[in-house]
Amino acid sequence: MQNFTELERIEPEKRDQNERIKDFKEIYELFKTTDASFQAERCIQCGDPFCHNKCPLHNYIPFWLKAIANSNKQLAFNLSNETNPFPEITGRICPQDRLCEGACTLNQDGFGAITIGAIETYISENGFKHGLKPYFSKKTSDKKIAIIGSGPAGMSAATYLLRAGIGVDMYEKSSRPGGLLTYGIPNFKLDKKIVERRYEWLKEAGLNLRTNCEVGKDITFSEIVKNCNGIFIGIGAQKSRSAKIANEYAKGTFRAIDFLVNIQKKLFNEPYDDKYDVKNKNVVVIGGGDTAMDCVRTSIREGAKSVKCLYRRDRANMPGSKKEIKNVYDEGGEFIFNVSPKEVLVNSDEKVIAIEMNKTILSEKDSSGRQKVEIIKGSNFRIDADIIIFSLGFEPETPSFLAENGIEVNKWGGIVVDENYETSKKGIYSGGDCYRGANLVVRAAYDGKQAAHNIIETLK
Repeated sequence: MQNFTELERIEPEKRDQNERIKDFKEIYELFKTTDASFQAERCIQCGDPFCHNKCPLHNYIPFWLKAIANSNKQLAFNLSNETNPFPEITGRICPQDRLCEGACTLNQDGFGAITIGAIETYISENGFKHGLKPYFSKKTSDKKIAIIGSGPAGMSAATYLLRAGIGVDMYEKSSRPGGLLTYGIPNFKLDKKIVERRYEWLKEAGLNLRTNCEVGKDITFSEIVKNCNGIFIGIGAQKSRSAKIANEYAKGTFRAIDFLVNIQKKLFNEPYDDKYDVKNKNVVVIGGGDTAMDCVRTSIREGAKSVKCLYRRDRANMPGSKKEIKNVYDEGGEFIFNVSPKEVLVNSDEKVIAIEMNKTILSEKDSSGRQKVEIIKGSNFRIDADIIIFSLGFEPETPSFLAENGIEVNKWGGIVVDENYETSKKGIYSGGDCYRGANLVVRAAYDGKQAAHNIIETLK
């Protein structure tokens, strides 16, 4: 260990950008065994590991780095899977530069952070290749928990409940499980076979999965209550935020989630709306987060004529992860910073022809250290476009069964929970984006894990 002065940080190899934009296959190659081991050897084994503290799941990062550096691959696998319900997924999609790697001591000292995400992915994939599987209890109890929603929070809760030998019935309104992981995150970041593999293991462990089953439509909430000892609600947040500008719902304007879901359905050969076809179109994406980057990169792969990403702040203040921003540049996307949408311009058929923007500047930092966006008067200008995709974040939806069953929500529609993740209705728990608002997959995984632990304690 501590070989950071002799070994430089390296990242996984990427497929050539001219080739990868022709398909939706993952762009990153897995680390070779020697690369994973050498990169792990760079860890200085901090007494107070900032990477562990910054990780929402509080993964045992220094411990499995040491194990892989010492070629103890099974120990590394066990440690990685102990605290994380799906490390091969978070290793691929977490914004490590803002979490574990960003907090790495070597990153602060200028040596370059340990390549934690890539090593995390290697540990699991190498383990799977050699026959290792996640642990689940062989003992089963007579208790059963219902989970509504199969996204990251629900998947995490199911994992830890099944590990404790508690039965799980899961209800998912889509035809495939995984929620955001399946329909919201493009294949070039997360191959769907990886999500399917996790669900196959959950089903082997006893998960009773019901897809194409929407609560309140295909089954009543009261019917679910009768057949279980508790409920976890993990329905995510899929209501797109409004831009609050003229003509934002004109023909040719899309919400990011609708665009990504329909393209994924197309790739699945499922029924989809072909109005989301962007081939040979001039596409503008409004937003600066990872979802906006997903829309840009998806549009490129779908054959758009041009793709521009417009963001109201500068590059340094973009919420998207550094690696995703770099991938957009590499793949031919264009950024225009310090601009804010004013109005969607349409023709006589109310079809998009352009978007009018205002230039912006950032104010002095306030007491919180945040700079406000200020519009420059008289700075408006036009950008021609055939398609405009708004990626301005998401809010929780509030299905009718919540109010009908006394489950309290806050003013923006998020489900209210206490310190144990229990809602205002005893025995009903919740977590993930339907509680937090749009957030990271890893935080949804943490919510599902913590809620499951609290459910288990209650059932005891």
